[in-house]
Amino acid sequence: MISKLFDNTAILEKAVEASWLRNEAIANNLANIDTPGYKRRTVEFESFLAEALDQKKIMGHRTHEKHMPIGKQDINNISIKQGQDHSENEMRIDGNNVDIDAETALFLKNNIYYNAVIQQLSGRFSSIKTVLRETK
Repeated sequence: MISKLFDNTAILEKAVEASWLRNEAIANNLANIDTPGYKRRTVEFESFLAEALDQKKIMGHRTHEKHMPIGKQDINNISIKQGQDHSENEMRIDGNNVDIDAETALFLKNNIYYNAVIQQLSGRFSSIKTVLRETK
């Protein structure tokens, strides 16, 4: 019974971590808005989560740690990828590709996402606390 309460906790913790890293990347982008040649930083997590949750894919079983993983990723090992946007949509002559309006919108969207995940995680811990109290 109690183990089922922890099923989605790891996913929620990863989502909080990804959102926190994305917030740092956006803050970095905004801080470097006037830096010539600066390329905006990105954080990718949701696509990896969607792939891991895809019911149509199978997950291969690795018999050795050096074997290449096959199929979908294990839910508990979802990765968070940090990178740089090297797209050619530079709006300025100095090579900087940070758009203040887009970054501000991403910042606000990420804050809403972060708060929603924190509320879900808090609710999950409240449920666990209630179950532990009632089992005494």
